[in-house]
Amino acid sequence: MKKCFLILVFFVSYLGFSQNNYIVKTEDGRRVLLKADYTWEYIDLEKPTNTSNVQTLPGATKNNSCHVASNFEEPKLNKKIQAQLKKGRATISHVKKKVAKDYNCTVDQVLLLSAKEQKSRDVYYFCANGTKVTYKRVGNSILKAIKVF
Repeated sequence: MKKCFLILVFFVSYLGFSQNNYIVKTEDGRRVLLKADYTWEYIDLEKPTNTSNVQTLPGATKNNSCHVASNFEEPKLNKKIQAQLKKGRATISHVKKKVAKDYNCTVDQVLLLSAKEQKSRDVYYFCANGTKVTYKRVGNSILKAIKVF
C-alpha cells in the first residue's frame, strides 16, 4: 500500500513540475510566454516605447536605478494596519526615516514604489537617493532585505 501511494505521489509531482510555463524578456523589452509544449507567444505585442515623462533619479547606477514617472503617486497603505503599528513605531513614516538614515538622504528623497502589507509583516520597495531598495517589517522590527542568491 505504501509503495502504491509513493508511486502515485511521485507521478503527480512529476506531472506538476513538467507542465511549467516560463515568461522571459527579449532584448527589445517585450515579454514572451514559453509554453511546456515547445510553443511560444508574445505577451506584449508592441515594443515598449521610451516615454519622455520617465526620469532617472540622481545618484542611480545602471543596474539598480529608479525610473519614476514625473506624475507618480505613492500607493495608499491600509489605515487600520498603520494605526496598529503606531505604538511600535513601525509605520511607513518610521520606515522612511530608517531608509533615509541608511542611505544618507532626506525623508523627501525616499519614495515608496510598492508594498505587500499584512498585519504581522510587510515588504516595502523604495527608491532612496536614486537606488531601488527593499525593506521588510516583521512585527515591529524593520530590516533591510538582503538577497541570498
